[in-house]
Amino acid sequence: MRVDDGLVRLTQLIHAAYAPQAAKGLHYWGTHQSVDDTRKRLASGHSLVAETEGEIVGTITVRPPQPDSPVALYRDAGTWTICQFAVDPVSKGTGLGKALHEAAVAHALLNGALAVALDTAAPAVGLIAMYRAWGYETVGEVDWRPHTNYLSVVMHKSLSNAEGGRP
Repeated sequence: MRVDDGLVRLTQLIHAAYAPQAAKGLHYWGTHQSVDDTRKRLASGHSLVAETEGEIVGTITVRPPQPDSPVALYRDAGTWTICQFAVDPVSKGTGLGKALHEAAVAHALLNGALAVALDTAAPAVGLIAMYRAWGYETVGEVDWRPHTNYLSVVMHKSLSNAEGGRP
């Protein structure tokens, strides 16, 4: 498989994973990003891709601190961020998303992270509940409009008490 073929397949997975949010009227970047956008987002950090029987079924990217981010928390030297997190609709509910997330957090910990953060649409109550169950708390808001059509919540998870983390 050529790299570009993999990027096309990954972009298709991301679109499919975000389709239920799009059906609710939420214009996530993942609902419409281009193959080039996927490439750039993958290159922005450490990306993981899950495959089952040769098919891409999930992805997540964890990024080191972003000194140029408009979100103050994302600029924090100890905070890594999660983005481009997508699971094939057929694989949702199987634990794949949680496993990808745990692997991304483990990578961040190994590289000195003290915390992880992310943002998601404020109206996405199901996603927010999932992140809360994984130890995140809402710590603020960010407005990415006009790139999205909603206000986002910023969520934070301290890694100081995570297994294998710092005391």
